Amino acid sequence: MKDFNLSEWVLKHRSFTGFLIALVVLGGLFAYYRLGRQEDPPFTFRVMVVKTLYPGATALEVEQQLTDRLEKKIQELPNLDYLRSYSKPGESVIFVTPREDTPPKEIPELWYQVRKKVDDIRMTLPPGSIGPFFNDEFGDTYSLIYAFSGQGFSYADLKLAADSVRQQLLRVKDVEKVDLIGVQDEKIFVEFSDKKLAELDLDATAVAQALQAQNGMAPAGTVFSSLRNLPIRLTGAFDSADSVANLAVRIANRTFKVGDFARVTRGYIDPAEFKMRFNGKPALGLGVTMNKKGNVIELGKALEDALASIATELPLGMDVEPVANQAHVVKNQMAEFGRTFFEALATVLVVSFLSLGWRTGSVVALTVPLVLAATLLVMLLCGIDLQRISLGALILALGLLVDDAMIAVEMMARKLEEGWDRMRAATYAYSATAFPMLTGTLITIAGFLPVGLAQSSAGEYTVAIFQVVGISLILSWIGAVVFTPYLGFLILKVHANGDQAAHDLFDTPFYNRLRRWVDACVAHRKKIIIATLALFGLGVMALAHVPEQFFPLSNRPEVIVDLWLPEGSSFEQTEAAAKRMEALLAKDEDVEHVASYVGSGTPRFFMLIVQQLANTNLAELVVMTKDNAARERVMQHVRQALSTDFPIVRGRVKRLNVGPPMDYPLAFRVLGENPNIVRGIAERVAEVVRDHPGTVDINDDWHDRMPSFRLALDQDRARALGVSTASLSQALQAHYTGIPVGQLREQDKLIDIIWRASPELRTAANELPDVAVSTAKGKSVSLSQFVKFETVFEDGVRWRRNRFPAISVRADVADGKMAPDVAAEIVPKLKPIQDSLPAGYFIETGGSKEDAATAQKSILIWIPLVLIVTLILLMMQLQNLSRTFMVFSTAPLGVIGAAFALLLFRAPFGFVALLGILALAGMIMRNSVILVDQIEQDEKSGLDTWSAIVESTVRRFRPIMLTAAAAILAMIPLSRNDFFGPQAIAIMGGLTVATALTVFFLPALYAAWFRVERASAGGHKDPS
Repeated sequence: MKDFNLSEWVLKHRSFTGFLIALVVLGGLFAYYRLGRQEDPPFTFRVMVVKTLYPGATALEVEQQLTDRLEKKIQELPNLDYLRSYSKPGESVIFVTPREDTPPKEIPELWYQVRKKVDDIRMTLPPGSIGPFFNDEFGDTYSLIYAFSGQGFSYADLKLAADSVRQQLLRVKDVEKVDLIGVQDEKIFVEFSDKKLAELDLDATAVAQALQAQNGMAPAGTVFSSLRNLPIRLTGAFDSADSVANLAVRIANRTFKVGDFARVTRGYIDPAEFKMRFNGKPALGLGVTMNKKGNVIELGKALEDALASIATELPLGMDVEPVANQAHVVKNQMAEFGRTFFEALATVLVVSFLSLGWRTGSVVALTVPLVLAATLLVMLLCGIDLQRISLGALILALGLLVDDAMIAVEMMARKLEEGWDRMRAATYAYSATAFPMLTGTLITIAGFLPVGLAQSSAGEYTVAIFQVVGISLILSWIGAVVFTPYLGFLILKVHANGDQAAHDLFDTPFYNRLRRWVDACVAHRKKIIIATLALFGLGVMALAHVPEQFFPLSNRPEVIVDLWLPEGSSFEQTEAAAKRMEALLAKDEDVEHVASYVGSGTPRFFMLIVQQLANTNLAELVVMTKDNAARERVMQHVRQALSTDFPIVRGRVKRLNVGPPMDYPLAFRVLGENPNIVRGIAERVAEVVRDHPGTVDINDDWHDRMPSFRLALDQDRARALGVSTASLSQALQAHYTGIPVGQLREQDKLIDIIWRASPELRTAANELPDVAVSTAKGKSVSLSQFVKFETVFEDGVRWRRNRFPAISVRADVADGKMAPDVAAEIVPKLKPIQDSLPAGYFIETGGSKEDAATAQKSILIWIPLVLIVTLILLMMQLQNLSRTFMVFSTAPLGVIGAAFALLLFRAPFGFVALLGILALAGMIMRNSVILVDQIEQDEKSGLDTWSAIVESTVRRFRPIMLTAAAAILAMIPLSRNDFFGPQAIAIMGGLTVATALTVFFLPALYAAWFRVERASAGGHKDPS
């Protein structure tokens, strides 16, 4: 096996090799059409929500009685990173976040443990609490959302149509589930007047009890005869609003129809909790989720066809319009990446043809598609879909996978020019450079190893870079020793004047000039090394001045507009603000359509969006613009309108983000024991943030305090009248909010019957003292006789982090600014505040600065492993410790060009740029290994060390420059990409400078490292 030559075996079995190539081509085509298409890679959302209701309680009472109790138990969870929670009047919400390094496969078990621990203390929660409820399905993203709307159609009509369509869409291939969005539950309202009840001497509570007794569902028994069993059925259940109005109730020996003392109407939940609107019209949404193995482009086409046939069956005038269409987005993304890919491929092929000639270039041109076809086939087998990251990685790999084929075919062509026969020339590259090429390939892959091992959300999101680049580079080496010799054997020709060509090949004016330059570098090694070190120092300094970025913004054309009204605002007020914004956007020619979600945030139509939870004071609008330029114009218009036309609204306008979901790019958390002290510190922090010119829309998550009525009950007077706190609460609940007194059963629907006061009584706050309350003797007295009224302000929301009261001061950054840079400038200004804090109070930096630090830590922690793997590979190839460390020392040289390129093109240094700089180290060492191996071979052939250094550099110059040029030029199309642009620019700049240093600095370093002296005539110096 020692002398086994794979290329020779391939050429001796050409029929089998040709058959294998045909299989690879067919397999690649099959894989291309079978690979799933997605917008973003699979991503595990490491957040679980535990929600509990406690009707009637203040935010403080909810925090003390529910939130704190649940958090104490959940804190026992293994692998817990932190708990974040908020308490609002009647509602507790806890966000459970595990550690970033928790493997995705362990997350479901972690969520089970949360449920288990909460169930253990469920019985200790206060009476009257409802829940807890769990939500761990944050990863479900709607591939397509449709809006059902139409003039004159009620919500019930829209729901009936949407339900019918839903049933049919569930039959479409790859549809996993279909959800209705913005459904308004129907209700039967029985609305009374205190005065009317008083005139009839009726007690509201007694009437409610009579209604509850009327419509119960209970078995009436069965007659068991000798022939058959006959179930007994009773009529009298409510079947319409009229049946409720005509119901006769007997109270205090008197009989009344409900319609005599109350108005019965059929409507929808009031006040509403969540509504969807589309282009200014009430709408009902239909969200379609694709299964994980599906192709979203094919799904979009199938749904389009299905809806085209279904539309003919819908009522005339009902519109079904696409709100979010991921199939369209992915189709455009594929087209964009396709153009970029073919531009990069064409660039590589042009470099091959121009530098190697038509025949030699054709070998490379045919090898590259074969390697790509094999890569697609392996991606299919490994379950890696085509999506943002894997497509970018393919283009990135394209500039690297050509290297081995170029080295192999260039060496073959050179040997043919020297007069060798085709078999000998085709197999020579394997024996001479196969293993140095393999070592260099593995070292390049090792440069991407940290992203493959990173245990973080960012690492999980970008892991396909390592997977795809690793697969393609391994296959490129196989292609260079299998496909390239086979194709070269068939295409290249033997040169008749080989001996003369061999003599003249490196004896040209250009090579003689290069030889003198390299010789001068070896002679003046100290100056070259000092100059390079100085250049490296400048590169490090330049890198410190490159703007920082975590992940780039998405290039999707949507604009998200958040409208936050003051805490405690009514749903109607929030909806009115949304309608005003819709009217403003309807006049903008840059807007295609607007979807509004009132009472909560948008459903997840984009996997990386931060979803807002239910809030009656929130409206979120998704504005689809015509293109990215229109998006920027719309954002400016909306911001201007928010500052002038929406005085009580805290508005926010934002683009979509790429990368792990993040709410605000700037955040500073203040934590401590006493909420009042925490609030005071947060106000000081907010002032510092507000003073920075790079911040906009500064706010905190506790918001303003909200007004509420406090009713101080005169217990003595109440007891004398026979009124208890419980009966009073029930009477007020029935009067204002309403209480369910039964259900109307209509086909498959259960419609609640709600007993409440008339609208004019429920909305008149000044009439609260006159509300009639029933006494123990059946008489009615006004509330003012035993209750003292006062208006107080209480917290609308109280946030905590790890059970500490926590206020987050948040902000967006001005256009053109990078959040990590702005945060880095603000942090020193917060130090005086931090130093003055009492013990137990802290200021923490959150937002993109924190997330970037977490992501970079997950990458950098694996650098020691990369170093060890690289050293092992170098030792296996070079078999010399001194040479190994010399090659290893060239790894950081990529920083020089990368830093200057990022500065020159004003590209930010973020997570993907960091990956590019790490990958550069592998690329540089790859060239160094091949050159050092060539020097060693030339020494063994009899050259003195000085001459071996110079001649090896001259001989390796063309393949080094060709492979570098192919990689650099292939990055140009990718440099225009929003996501991979900084990485491509870093690689282009780093590789450009590093390639020049390989030719001129590495010979000088080699000579200095081994103290090489110019040999005397016939002399020889051995560096070993």
